[in-house]
Amino acid sequence: MSILNNVLKKFIQYLEVERNASEYTITFYQNDVLLFYKFLDTEGITALNEVNPQTVRLFLTELYNRKLSRRSISRTLSCLRSFYKFLETEQLINQNPFIHVPLPKQNKRIPNFFYSEELSELFEVNDLDTPLGLRDQALLEVIYATGIRVSECKGLQLHNIDFSIGVLNVLGKGRKERYIPFGQYAQEALQSYIKDGRPKLLNKTKETTEYVFLNARGNPITTRGIHYILNNMIKKTSLTVEMHPHKLRHTFATHLLNEGADLRSVQELLGHENLSSTQIYTHVTKDRLRNVYMHSHPRANLKK
Repeated sequence: MSILNNVLKKFIQYLEVERNASEYTITFYQNDVLLFYKFLDTEGITALNEVNPQTVRLFLTELYNRKLSRRSISRTLSCLRSFYKFLETEQLINQNPFIHVPLPKQNKRIPNFFYSEELSELFEVNDLDTPLGLRDQALLEVIYATGIRVSECKGLQLHNIDFSIGVLNVLGKGRKERYIPFGQYAQEALQSYIKDGRPKLLNKTKETTEYVFLNARGNPITTRGIHYILNNMIKKTSLTVEMHPHKLRHTFATHLLNEGADLRSVQELLGHENLSSTQIYTHVTKDRLRNVYMHSHPRANLKK
């Protein structure tokens, strides 16, 4: 097993250095490889080059028996396919037994998003006379205005904001930079927080930091902290919907497309490498469908 662990360490180094993989990606890959190692141990397989397509089918059966979702199984197989591709490149194996294994078909799920009326209520709940209220308002406005991921929001630093042209410089997945514009509401919320709220939070600690969003103790906020803040906001409203940062990202993309933005532009704003990742947002609301129909069909409106 020590030999297998050494191979895993090399793979993790490859992901970090050559692939510039995010912390989350590396964690998932490591967990999936360790899960496979555990399976090999139960099967009495001690070398990675002993794995064949039959072994893979047995492993796949094991995953299904665990009642894992198709999405989880697909991710695990994709990870192990990459792992064995790495082993091939390093000439540690002769062929990749995962290469011809088809990934499970996934059910297409329409992402949850907020309707405009729900957002309007959400934007009214924060107490703008307190440092935390200013921070929470800025956090909400920025995530909705830019559609950035929670990890990107957490990592945002003061020098990443250009107020003169209303643009954020964001470090995304694979450590790729992208520029995202933001509007007047987000600009005003950010400026109020940075001018009046952030200094008061920073006074609570002796540390100095460039990170934009701070917690109640004046330290850089965590992803868990952002989840907590947004969940707290939803409890102050009359809404009974779920709240998480990714839902605001879904809302950002949905609202842009519903208002006529093209798919390629939304792909660039979201930082998606493949257009297929953005296409899940091509659903539209019933109101939007009705509006398009009423304005487009020759016999939809008697007044035409």
